[in-house]
Amino acid sequence: MLHTYRYPEFPYVQSQEQRNGRTVRHPVVVVGAGPIGLTAALDCASRGIPVVVLDDNNTVSIGSRAVCYAKRPLEIWDRLGCAAPMVAKGVSWQRGKVFFRDDLVYQFDLLPEEGHKMPAMINLQQYYLEEYLVERCRASPLVDLRWKHKAVDLVQDDDCATLTVETPDGAFEMQADWVIACDGANSDLRRMVGAEFTGKFFQDRFLIADVVMKADFPTERWFWFDPPFHRGQSVLLHKECDNVWRIDFQLGWDADPVEEKKPEKVIPRIQAMLPGVEFELEWVSIYQFACRRIDRLRYGRVLFAGDAAHQVSPFGARGANTGVQDIDNLAWKLQLVLADKAPQTLLDSYDEERAFAADDNLLNSTRSTDFITPKSKGSLVYRNAVLGLAEHEAFARPLVNSGRLSSPTPYLDSSLNTPDESPFEGRMRPGTNCADAPVERSAKPGWFLNGIGDGFTLLVFGSRPDTAALDAGPVALKVLTVGGRDDPPGADLRDAQGLLAQRYDARPGTVYLLRPDQHVAARWRAFDARKVGAALRRCTAQ
Repeated sequence: MLHTYRYPEFPYVQSQEQRNGRTVRHPVVVVGAGPIGLTAALDCASRGIPVVVLDDNNTVSIGSRAVCYAKRPLEIWDRLGCAAPMVAKGVSWQRGKVFFRDDLVYQFDLLPEEGHKMPAMINLQQYYLEEYLVERCRASPLVDLRWKHKAVDLVQDDDCATLTVETPDGAFEMQADWVIACDGANSDLRRMVGAEFTGKFFQDRFLIADVVMKADFPTERWFWFDPPFHRGQSVLLHKECDNVWRIDFQLGWDADPVEEKKPEKVIPRIQAMLPGVEFELEWVSIYQFACRRIDRLRYGRVLFAGDAAHQVSPFGARGANTGVQDIDNLAWKLQLVLADKAPQTLLDSYDEERAFAADDNLLNSTRSTDFITPKSKGSLVYRNAVLGLAEHEAFARPLVNSGRLSSPTPYLDSSLNTPDESPFEGRMRPGTNCADAPVERSAKPGWFLNGIGDGFTLLVFGSRPDTAALDAGPVALKVLTVGGRDDPPGADLRDAQGLLAQRYDARPGTVYLLRPDQHVAARWRAFDARKVGAALRRCTAQ
């Protein structure tokens, strides 16, 4: 029981197919109604795909769990129509401070530039996030949420997957064209398909203590190495909503997880950190972390996402954030395959791109963990030397690693990309997620990402080209023109501040082909129907 939150209880409902005793085939079945599974349901529904979600529980996550959500996942949830309540309820922040013993040695700003709709980060307890996602799913006629439905067996062939599902009324079978496995780090589906899940467990333990208190600390991420109130270890402080503060204490591998969770052990640690501050314990947990991933994200008709596919340490907020980006990558490809507008081999690019992203996250997460919890005398000396120098020496500050915070991994070498043939400046290379910027549409202020939607888009800076000779094949292609501040009216989007052109290194005639997940597929300095058609075919594995 929490002081600040009452858990909802969602009703178990016997499905019609179970009542009728007949096996029904569904286009997509999602296993797991956590943040990733619920996002998968919403993204599929937004693309017109009916989806069934199975979960063996009937409420939201117990405890605050994942609390930091980055700008890119917020943009994805905004596309799905559910980011507004998250941002309104959550605590927005972008600055962090790192302390070594008694000294402030390093500060950072995650979003130093203006002109973005979404904040760099929000802190929001996972139970609130899941509740907003559930509400959005329940409002969709294409999402069928089934609580107290546990997948206990799976058999698949070339045509479909058959799931055996256990409910309070007994077991029944259902079929799916595709199964999205979002059933967490201890995934049953991963075991059912015989997938390997390998990597590294770290021999250290951390205590999470959520406390309710009224404090006037700024809404920043504070991280301490070897602080005076917890010598030889590290501590992390974050603000959540409802006057809840998350504190992470490094305990060491020898700590007894049962003993350390007891209030008589937790409270003195917090009192030493925050002398004289009144607080109440809200939630306490002990965790050991790992950096692992599945050997491949696609097993026939089963596609793994989130913690079922990869597990990282909590430093850097990479778990849920990267899982949401898994779904962003997957849903549009499923849509094309289900509609027979792309071959099934397009789904192999899901493994190609998101396994690459998983490896990038694992690398960053492992480096962070090694810096935070050095396991040798030499590593400790190096870390402390870096921290000691960072206060006064600029060259040392990039070496400080208190958890490199989540950022999107660009698919720069993806087989779906069409390489540049002309020079461009900036970071918007093929495979990169689109940067947002303020624009005007129909003379009203808005945002670029909201304007491009979730389909294939040809973005043209300048006048509309003659696309009569363009063969887009079976996919729909929307053409959007962008005009500058001093251009005559008539463009679909007006770049009044010039930030869009700046971020995309655009000049009159520049053309971008954008994927349905709002990533760059190709770009040119001038429109060429043949080249655009070829890039579309490449991006859909034709």
